[in-house]
Amino acid sequence: MKFRSLGKTGLEVSVVGLGTEYLNKQPRAIVESVVREAIANGVNYFDLVFSLPEYLDNLSVGFQGQRDRIFMTGHLGSTEKNGRYAKSHSVKKCESVFLDLLSRLNTDYVDVLFLHNCDRPNAYDKIMKPKGLLELAQRLKQEGKARFIGFSGHTVATARQAVETGEVDVLMFPLGLAGNAVPGKLDLLKTCGAYNVGVVAMKPFAGGKLLNKGRTINVARYQMGGDPIKVKKSAPITPLRCLAYALAQPSVSTTVPGCSSVDQLHEALAYSEASDEEKDFSEIVTDFQQYISGECVYCNHCQPCPEVIDIGQTFRLLDMARPTPTKQVRAEYAAMAIKASSCTECGVCETRCPFGVNVTGKMQEAVDLFE
Repeated sequence: MKFRSLGKTGLEVSVVGLGTEYLNKQPRAIVESVVREAIANGVNYFDLVFSLPEYLDNLSVGFQGQRDRIFMTGHLGSTEKNGRYAKSHSVKKCESVFLDLLSRLNTDYVDVLFLHNCDRPNAYDKIMKPKGLLELAQRLKQEGKARFIGFSGHTVATARQAVETGEVDVLMFPLGLAGNAVPGKLDLLKTCGAYNVGVVAMKPFAGGKLLNKGRTINVARYQMGGDPIKVKKSAPITPLRCLAYALAQPSVSTTVPGCSSVDQLHEALAYSEASDEEKDFSEIVTDFQQYISGECVYCNHCQPCPEVIDIGQTFRLLDMARPTPTKQVRAEYAAMAIKASSCTECGVCETRCPFGVNVTGKMQEAVDLFE
């Protein structure tokens, strides 16, 4: 398992985390086996999106004795009504539900406390106003019940607004192939880099839609972070390609695929040992419309580089660094074994690139900026 720093939090999180939405209503034995297998294979970031009692009780069994090895989240605004998931902006109810979550999980705190699932301007205003959920999250942080504050949503404009307040440490946002052409997505991720906000890529499989065997897929807004789309696939889409795409995006620290069984978990964990060919998403990203010619999508189809430069990572950091690189981005670049200055301008990479990227020119930009 590989690890990345989660923005300004400094938490070193596994690049493959676990979304637990599809463990809801599963038998306790399955929940425990998935959680335990994930931890045994290096997964240390777990997103707990619900506050449902049975769901939490089952997860608690899986987490037993493992709290010092994992990071777990909570979501202010994710509540329950008549035994089912419900959203609420009531500070009193959300605090009560959150305290119940801590009790059921046998922990004193969560590592990231998210302001949950906020997309519409009026909902955003309610959450961020004085005596709203943001103020509650800040108080819970002061009390030691949460280490960091996050924001989750599916709308670029609202997510960017939250990041630019400087009040959140982590953003959770849909970042799958289906959202490749969502307007403003790249600017949102660059803004996260500028504010050193860690990004958690949710819905890398678009709620499973991308993995459907049919030729045509329909993806809803909440599954991609933009307007609904209908797409005809030109090639099979695999879990590995989906995860590779999400983890290639600027500022992304981890992704949280939803897994309802150990078999599905193993499909995600295979990312750690997969070859570049298995993770190459360049063949399918064009199905999702409106990529810009000359713009790198970090697919590494241009590899192998004769000088062993990780071209995708170099350009990912270059995009994160504009207009001004943060200390973290500079540190990530400094940690690269082979720098852009090793480029001999042989041009082999450019003959392989499906998107017409001026690789040698961008390498020089990286040298000028970082070296």
